[in-house]
Amino acid sequence: MEEKNVQQVDLLDVLLDQDNKEPIVLMDENGKQMTFEQVAVIPYEVRKEKRLYCVLKPLDKIEGIGDDEAIVFLVDTDDQGNSIIKIEEDEEIAIAVFDKYYDLLEEARKEELAAAKKDDKPKAPKTTGKKTAGKK
Repeated sequence: MEEKNVQQVDLLDVLLDQDNKEPIVLMDENGKQMTFEQVAVIPYEVRKEKRLYCVLKPLDKIEGIGDDEAIVFLVDTDDQGNSIIKIEEDEEIAIAVFDKYYDLLEEARKEELAAAKKDDKPKAPKTTGKKTAGKK
């Protein structure tokens, strides 16, 4: 089997790059590569502490994760100050992050609809600035 050349990059740079459409490849604790599609990066406050989460959808089959499911990861730093992510194990926090993601999606959808309506509005007739007197 051919081993892929893996380039290490700062995870935070990848997550925050809006132009990045490439899959994210992570290594599990056994050194196995797992590929994910980035769904969202969500800032969320937990007990008055601002945290950053990312929602990733597995592209490889993971036992217990459905094809239409994604995983919430906490963005953190290791002892050397490198960006790392860890699966959010607190189910309440993970659900709250998903809820915030859905709220942001709904907000974006409403903005798109409002922008589309604004573009579809009939144009007012042009006026010349001249007043005309009507007959009585």
